[in-house]
Amino acid sequence: MTATLLPLQSSAIKLRDTIEYPAAGVLTKILVKDNNCQHTLVCLAAGSEIAEHNSARNATVNVIEGKGTLTLEGKDIVLEPGVFVFMPARAPHALKGEENLAFLLTFSEAN
Repeated sequence: MTATLLPLQSSAIKLRDTIEYPAAGVLTKILVKDNNCQHTLVCLAAGSEIAEHNSARNATVNVIEGKGTLTLEGKDIVLEPGVFVFMPARAPHALKGEENLAFLLTFSEAN
């Protein structure tokens, strides 16, 4: 079982205090996870890319800091603080960090 930063009870965390950028690539930290939902902090180093893939679950991206590009179903979306994206299950997507990029990734059950 993967360790999480928060217990499954009422709790709070300052997301900016948990951000850590790797020298290259991606660093993820699972904040909370249960049988229906998973909230993960994703920290992507500047210049890093995640190749096109898809997920069996619905997902949302809520950008905290930095800048990047999400290619979702062939369309480019600029990721910058305050941007919120919904990705339906099985939607092809890829990611590139133009600067260090941190976002909250939430997986939920597909309908």
